Parts: sequence; C-alpha cells; structure tokens
Amino acid sequence: MSFFNDPALDALLARLHGQSTAQSKETAAYFGARGRERQPIAADDADKRNFMSDKLVALDADKARFCYQLCRAMNAHRAIEAGTSYGVSTLYLAAALRENARAQPGKYIVIGTEYEPRKAAAARKHFEEAGLAGFVDLREGDLLETLVDVGSPVDFMLIDIWTRMARPAIELVAPCLRTGAVVICDNTQTYRAEYEDYFAFITDPSNGFSTMTLPFAGGLEMSVRG
Repeated sequence: MSFFNDPALDALLARLHGQSTAQSKETAAYFGARGRERQPIAADDADKRNFMSDKLVALDADKARFCYQLCRAMNAHRAIEAGTSYGVSTLYLAAALRENARAQPGKYIVIGTEYEPRKAAAARKHFEEAGLAGFVDLREGDLLETLVDVGSPVDFMLIDIWTRMARPAIELVAPCLRTGAVVICDNTQTYRAEYEDYFAFITDPSNGFSTMTLPFAGGLEMSVRG
C-alpha cells in the first residue's frame, strides 16, 4: 500500500529502509563488542566514527511516518533534523512540508545537518531522486556550527543522533521553537541513562517543555514547547 500516493518516493524509501535493516546486525555486533570490552565511546571517538561513516542509519519506518503525520497535522513550515545520515527521515519530513505547501503556498524548509561528507552527498542524491531537494537545506559539518542560525519560528525538530549531541542540538534550536512546537527524540527508553543531559534540559521547568515517552520500539520522546 502506498503511504505517500507517490510510487517513486515509496519505492525509494522501501529500498533505503531495506538497506538500513540489512546492516543492523553488523552495527549491533560492533556496539555489543565495544560494550563487552567496556570501551567508553566518546562523542568524538575515532573508531566509532570510522565504523559508522558509511552506515545507513535510518529512523524506523513507523516512527518516520509518525513524524510525517505530525508535520502534516501541525502545518509545519520549518523543521529541523539533527542527524540526517542518508536522508531517510528527511524525506518523510520534506514530503510532509511539500503537501503543506500544496495546500497553502508559502516558505517551507527542512534544515538538516550531517557530519560525514559521504553521507551528505548520498542524502542529496536521494533528495533529488525523490523530487524533494527544493524543500531541504542540508548543512554539512559539526552541528555546533550548522545549527547556530536556523531561523524562526521552528515548528518541528527531530533528534536522531549520537546521544551526547542531543542536548547541544536542542539547546541551539530551543530559542527558535514556537509555542506548540514539537521535538521528537529517538530511542530515549533504551538509552535513558545516556540521555541524562537531554532529559535534564527538557524537564527543567524554565525551558518550558512538557514531555512524554511514546511506546515505539526503544522509546520515542515527544516534547511540546509551552
């Protein structure tokens, strides 16, 4: 069954999700071995970066569809994605904004950020293939630089990145989030301890978020800016 009523986009996403699933065992084995060896993995860990540099890390399809539905329901104009990888979840966000633009003309953009040049190049090819490149501003480099100026108001943010970079990402974008903006963060149940700094930020009353962990695999945190 077509989710987007766009056979080309459906086929592209099916292919990319398939590639992500095919490599999941290798990725799990790598991090499992690091854990058994009790090797700490820092945000700038060179071995981890080398291993992950060509891995297609995609948000689960049901989670990505949920994000699509949220952006449609909110009539999102400006969405931010921390952790683009090969652009799978970006395609869902851009497709939602394209539909919003069809219903109500205006400026619609997904701002993504990706550290690895090879992944960024592959993602841009996918955006072109899907006919969605006009809705994506992919910024290559360190998110501490690429998310400094994202414009406002921001309606939606997706955080699917190395856990230790989640708090820096939300801290940079938070001032631009409109009232009622939604922030989604992946795997917050599985990696609850690793997200300690992130939770400290979004549960701090002074930052104005209400938050809950949704029962998707691994946990999906949905936070709303008050």
